[in-house]
Amino acid sequence: MAKKHIRFDWAAEKILRDKKNFDILEGFLSELLGEDVKIEGLLVCVGNQEEEDEKFNRVDLFAENSKGEHIIIEIQNTRELDYLMRMLFATSKAITEYLPESAKYGAIKKVIAVSIVYFELGKGEDYVYVGQTKFKGLHTNTDLQLTTAQQKMLGKPSVHQTYPEYYLIRTTKFNDIVNDTLDEWIYFFKNSEVLDEFRAKGMSEVREKLNVMNLPDDERKKYNKFLENLHDEASYAESLKIEAEEAAANAARKVEDEFRADERIKTERKRNTEIAENLIKMNFPDEQIAQATGLLIEEVKSLRANS
Repeated sequence: MAKKHIRFDWAAEKILRDKKNFDILEGFLSELLGEDVKIEGLLVCVGNQEEEDEKFNRVDLFAENSKGEHIIIEIQNTRELDYLMRMLFATSKAITEYLPESAKYGAIKKVIAVSIVYFELGKGEDYVYVGQTKFKGLHTNTDLQLTTAQQKMLGKPSVHQTYPEYYLIRTTKFNDIVNDTLDEWIYFFKNSEVLDEFRAKGMSEVREKLNVMNLPDDERKKYNKFLENLHDEASYAESLKIEAEEAAANAARKVEDEFRADERIKTERKRNTEIAENLIKMNFPDEQIAQATGLLIEEVKSLRANS
């Protein structure tokens, strides 16, 4: 039996920032990354140190785990064609803003960027994508390896583990078929429901802490207003999509009509030219030929000169 729970994006803003609720984040990240994750604390959101009107001025959650790695979790509901570059921008800021002045580059923290999106992003059938940086030999097709000294300095056994990693969860591509514990989390992201049989890490905490009925009355009203706004945004986005499709269809029809009109003109002109050439062979006067075909007198004379 499914029970309705608070949407993860609303929880990220209102509930999951409290240290006593870190176990929910830890459960999700542990299932996603395939290892036990311990959240040490939340950091200042990327971009909040800048002006409010900066193009990118928020992430939903920005944390540091027990390994000293920085974790970005962002939930996006509205379509952004350049969202992939926004992910890159967020990780870049996380790297540069948290590198101490005069520190060596080896002090750069690894960044793990997790994006949960509720719109069609890119082409592909999978609902979870992982992005890593690897250096492949152009001729050998083998991975570049770290030396023993580099491994010791960086604290990582391989190159890609020192660079940012991207996890992209596309909820719209998830078909609600749960095959493993990570799927349980994605089912929750998509439907805000937790099935009785779910046993993923952190899922018992979701049941306990993210039940809508646990909210105080004033918070429940705010949450319902949040859902209403989401519906409004979805309707607006759908309206824009329909309008864009109609505009594109109208433009296509206009181009097609103009093409057909142009073709008609070309066909008619070709036919009139052929008639004029036949009349020239029959020695009709130029004025009569022009009047009969609609050609200019200069055009008729040119045809006669070339005949």
